[in-house]
Amino acid sequence: MSDDKSHSGGQDRDRINVNQDYELRDWAKSLGTTPERLKEAVQAVGDRADKVREYLKDKPGR
Repeated sequence: MSDDKSHSGGQDRDRINVNQDYELRDWAKSLGTTPERLKEAVQAVGDRADKVREYLKDKPGR
C-alpha cells in the first residue's frame, strides 16, 4: 500500500519510513539526529518511533 499523504496522523505517526526522503528528513530533525543515524536505529530496532527514540537515547551518537 502506498503512503497516502492526505491522511496524516494515526498509525503513520508511530512508524518511521526511511525509504521516503521527506519522512527521513523530518524524523531525523524531530529526533535531533542525522538521517544516517536514524537509518541505523531503524535497522537495529524496527520502524516504531518509540523504539527508535529509546535506541537513540540509550546509544548516543558517535
